[in-house]
Amino acid sequence: MSKRAMQTPVISDEIVVSRIHTVRGHKVMLDSDLAELYQVETRVLNQAVKRNSRRFPEDFMFEMTPEEWEILISQNVTSSWGGRRKLPLVFTEQGVAMLSSVLNSATAIDVNIQ
Repeated sequence: MSKRAMQTPVISDEIVVSRIHTVRGHKVMLDSDLAELYQVETRVLNQAVKRNSRRFPEDFMFEMTPEEWEILISQNVTSSWGGRRKLPLVFTEQGVAMLSSVLNSATAIDVNIQ
């Protein structure tokens, strides 16, 4: 086993699946959940996306509406998302794959492969 593989924490499939939501008919993950998985701050993830906005068309990533956010929160009785200043960005499967190319970290690449 490679040294790098031993250092990367294994994230269970159950954890990843539990963070997938359906919004606008797409299976998506929240920016904050992806930031946690990739071990970066949400702010850092969103800045990388903003700097590379051409790589994230709307079928890769979009911002939730206030109504969509309220529905998502209400579906999760024990919300750990707390107060947010901005509505979350959500990423489709293609957007999640694109994140590994804009986040320059071994963890982002390893999580994406997993």
